Amino acid sequence: MRDDRGQAHNAKGKHVRPAILPAAVLGAVLLLVGCTPAPGPGPSTSSATPTESVSAGPESPGPAPSADRPSAAAIAGTPQPVATGLEAPWSVVFRDGVPLVSERNSSRILELATDGSSRSIGTVNGVAARGEAGLLGLAVGSTGDLFVYSTADGGNRVQRYPVTGTRGSLSLGQPRTLLDGIPAAGNHDGGRIAFGPDGMLYVTTGDAGRRDDAQDRDALAGKILRMTPDGTAPAGNPFPGSLVYSYGHRNPQGIAWADDGTMFATEFGQNTWDELNIITAGANYGWPTVEGIAERDGFVDPVQQWQPGSASPSGMAHSGGSLFIANLRGQVLRSVPVSDPSTSTEHFGQEFGRLRDVTVAPDGQLWFVTNNTDGRGSPRQGDDRILAVPLSRD
Repeated sequence: MRDDRGQAHNAKGKHVRPAILPAAVLGAVLLLVGCTPAPGPGPSTSSATPTESVSAGPESPGPAPSADRPSAAAIAGTPQPVATGLEAPWSVVFRDGVPLVSERNSSRILELATDGSSRSIGTVNGVAARGEAGLLGLAVGSTGDLFVYSTADGGNRVQRYPVTGTRGSLSLGQPRTLLDGIPAAGNHDGGRIAFGPDGMLYVTTGDAGRRDDAQDRDALAGKILRMTPDGTAPAGNPFPGSLVYSYGHRNPQGIAWADDGTMFATEFGQNTWDELNIITAGANYGWPTVEGIAERDGFVDPVQQWQPGSASPSGMAHSGGSLFIANLRGQVLRSVPVSDPSTSTEHFGQEFGRLRDVTVAPDGQLWFVTNNTDGRGSPRQGDDRILAVPLSRD
């Protein structure tokens, strides 16, 4: 059974907490105040049209490129270290311009300072870290509360934490559990959470090795869930009274929205294809019946697929008409133009090792997170790191 699919290494290296930070990178970021966008249109429910895939090989559905579309954001510089010496970081978000980082195994949530040093704002209690499970995704609500996805003894859960204090002295308050009992295992735990342009919280769950649960709409495993910030099923969900937004997923770990509200998700396949999907309400993405582009009635095909050795797609972010995807086993940052999501470009191949997450900082730079100290990578000097690279349009 495939998991995050890195080459196994027992030696994790000796990690140190100091960090390297050019003032032009994090200092500029933390002077800006992050804002929560006003709710916009919900995810698109329109069907994509087939186009010929350039980099993915087989034909993939997706919008055809157009000469009058604006150029997409592109990598435009050399990555610079923002923070070093992290221990299996999993997610990075910004609260009022301050970066917060989850560490999967330590259960700590860290606040990064302007000099790149870090301090713990609190430890998530009851985390059962094993394999790919532990402290995973973070999201920031419109009121500044921190939403956390983690693994406990009773399964995966989503909790909401108030955050008190100011920059340099932030602290976690007492949590409110919004959802628990999501099936958990040593792998296939999903774990990415993010607020969509509609103000709802979206949660990815893996099948936790219970393959048939992915097709069971009454089960929480193998799904993308949609909930209000209070944890209830919002009106407009495809199955009344249910949190399930889409199903038939194996292990989705990245979600992002284009400017027009179209929702995308990355997904780990089994042994044949990893996927990039356009997510629509109530749609069935096929697992475990199909994997990759199958052209089977009743199932939605991915807009792009990759062989596992070059992918293992995890976190994803959108900026300026481009999707940016962090890849673990493939050890690349991949960019995908929204105007033609059947194509992609690879960046920094093997240069930084396994990549777990990617996000857009308040100053517009792209941050990406390495994951070489999680037991599957080969730690390098300074690992794990967060790096920043500028973006520009072609």
